[in-house]
Order: sequence, then C-alpha cells, then structure tokens
Amino acid sequence: MCDELGCGTVPSDKPLPEVSDEVRRNFIKGLAVLPLATVLAYPDLARASGNNMTTPISIKTPSGRTAMGVIAMPAVTPAPTVLLIHEWWGLNDQIKSVAAELAKLGYIALAVDMYGGKTASDGPGAKALMNGVTEQGGTEDLVALIDYLKHSDKSTGKVGTIGWCFGGGWSLNASIATPVDATVIYYGRCNKSPEQLASLNSPVLGHFGTLDTNINAEMVNGFEAAMAKAGKTDLQVNWYEANHAFANPTGARYDEADANLAWERTLAFFKTHLM
Repeated sequence: MCDELGCGTVPSDKPLPEVSDEVRRNFIKGLAVLPLATVLAYPDLARASGNNMTTPISIKTPSGRTAMGVIAMPAVTPAPTVLLIHEWWGLNDQIKSVAAELAKLGYIALAVDMYGGKTASDGPGAKALMNGVTEQGGTEDLVALIDYLKHSDKSTGKVGTIGWCFGGGWSLNASIATPVDATVIYYGRCNKSPEQLASLNSPVLGHFGTLDTNINAEMVNGFEAAMAKAGKTDLQVNWYEANHAFANPTGARYDEADANLAWERTLAFFKTHLM
C-alpha cells in the first residue's frame, strides 16, 4: 500500500545487481567502491556504508528540544553541507547510506532523525511515528540543524536540503522556515499558498512521478502556480513515468532508470548552488 506519505513493505521484484562475495567483503572493509543504487539494494551493504561513515549528532534547540541525526564528513573541509530528511520509515540504513555517498562527493551530510531513534517496518508503524511529529517541533529541530550546518567551522556556510516522501515535504517546510541555498523535493507534499512561500529564498528542484495518485499533477501544478504568484521563479520540476517512491531501491515501485536520472539531476543542482 502507498499513499502520499510513503509506501508499504512490498519488496521490489526487480533483480538485484550482481555483487560477488569478495566485492561485498571488500566493500564492508572499505576496500571497494560500488554505485549508490547497488549499495541501497543490499541491506548489509547499506548498513555497512551508513554505519562506517556516519556518527551520531545531537543539537539543543532554543526551547530545549534535542534535534538528532547522524553526520558524514568529507575528506576535505571546509565543505558545503546538505541536510537529509528521511521517508516516513525513519532514519534507516538507506538514508544513512545516501549521507555517506554525499560525503564521498565532498559534502558534509547530516541526516536528521525526526523520530528520536525509532524506525518502522510496516505502514501502520510508520504512520504512527509520522503522526507524532508536530509542525512546531519538527520545524524547530530542522531549523536548529540547518543553523548548526551554516555556522560549523567545517562548513562553507552553504546549506542544501533534500527529502523523500514525508521528508520531501519537510525539505520544503525547512527551506520556508529558514534561509537555505538549495531545496530538493522527492515526491513530497508541496501544496503551499503564495503567502506561505513568501519566505522561501532558495532555488527548488522537484522530482515527481506521473503515476503517483497523491502527489499528483494537480498538486504540483498548484505548487508551480503558487511559486509564480509569490515571485519565486527558480523552480525546476521534473516528471518521470514512475510511481511514488520510485527512487527507493528496496520498494516495489523502484524505477532504476528514473532513480538514476533524478540522482544525477540532484547532484548537478547541488553542485551549481552549493559548491
């Protein structure tokens, strides 16, 4: 089952890329390099990538909340930064692996944990965790983490946000709440009014699927119209002949070609606006 927030636990029926046992062992030891899509397709490789390259981080917010996540550091600093916001499943190995990949590409990558250390393995569990995130609390946590990234002595001061599904909507919310330099939305809720978008200062890149019945053309077209009315002209909307969660290699709706194209576009977007 899928809705506008995420997909259920039906696994992908697509064949996995071939990875020999030797390559797997070398990757886990840090002696081999594999494409991100391959890493994400294998739970053990995703776990190794995320755990080997990320460390926990926590930041106190002005009200005393604790904003949590993991951070991956590049080989060279100061570096531009990216805040990653997970799907409704929570901060799992998949998102940690994406953070690790961004660090390899020269970014400080901070993957937020919106659920305080909890993750879900089924739709009802994910929905319960998601419903526990309040607009005020979630916004405060993301703003605190963005402020940390901006002012870290390891940072260039440039910050981008990226999120998927639930996190895609929060990527936009965070960029509205505080200035950033680039915003990426993967099939996240974007039904905002021109008035809500007035404080948005960053360019926006959106990835959406034509087969998605919830984050659909009506919503995205409305977002484009609201952006135009608000005078926000730096918007790139990309459509793919794919469904919701098409970029998640562990799900039944994964579309390898479109996921790779979306990732290439995302990296080019970040390079333009953050590097």
